Amino acid sequence: MQAYIPQADNIEISAAWKKVQTARMQNRPQSRDYINALCQDFFEVKGDRCLGDDDAIVTGIGRINETVFTIIGQQKGITIEEKKACSFGMANPEGYRKSMRAIRQAEKFNRPILTLIDTPGAFCGIKAEEKGQGTVIAEHLQLIASAKVPVIAVVLGEGGSGGALALALSDKLALLENSYFSVISPEGCASILFKDSSKAQLAAESLCLTPDDLIKFGIADDIIKEKPGYSRENMAYTVYKVKQKIKEYIDELSSYSGEDLVKRRYEKLLNMKGFNN
Repeated sequence: MQAYIPQADNIEISAAWKKVQTARMQNRPQSRDYINALCQDFFEVKGDRCLGDDDAIVTGIGRINETVFTIIGQQKGITIEEKKACSFGMANPEGYRKSMRAIRQAEKFNRPILTLIDTPGAFCGIKAEEKGQGTVIAEHLQLIASAKVPVIAVVLGEGGSGGALALALSDKLALLENSYFSVISPEGCASILFKDSSKAQLAAESLCLTPDDLIKFGIADDIIKEKPGYSRENMAYTVYKVKQKIKEYIDELSSYSGEDLVKRRYEKLLNMKGFNN
């Protein structure tokens, strides 16, 4: 039986597709912008002690609201040269190994973890697969799920596929107002389901990837507002809101033991409405 393929002719731009387009805007603040704005100080740690370094993932230690965090962020790059170096925000296995190194250090020194998510997905080239991309992401999920320290995740822009999921498994997940979080990019979904990547808008509507959708399904905890004109030059209001939310989360999570955090994280995943319905 031939699959039904909806037609995209003369369809107004949907709210979901607007979110995707806004999340991808070139002047949207990235992880390094937020790290510089949030942290009183930041010490970057590079390399995975195995394959090398990956500019698509930034790791280090920084102080936010007088609390020292291990920070892991995904970076797309600003200039053409930076975008190429960062693979447009699509991390290779060495990036996720670097992130795992940071998670282990956080546990060792009892530091909470803050992840900043902004990626269309993990890098899917042949070399990445040869280095075990899928296995590395699975190991990353296992490690962050069992971390006995608070884990807070914020989706800054794109939250695409396993590349985003690796950093999104957390005690608290907040999304910026014009971000999205999805099992696959709209273009990838359209290519698979409709055999036509140009039907990405239709796929975006079906994926239920907006912050409002994610709140409804119990996947996300909060939506952080963006001021009109939000950009790298106009991010102070949203930085303030993110900083407030981080303080609120860490004040709550600090009251739990490491074992309780892991247990609550596990229960949170099982209680998502998508699994119960």
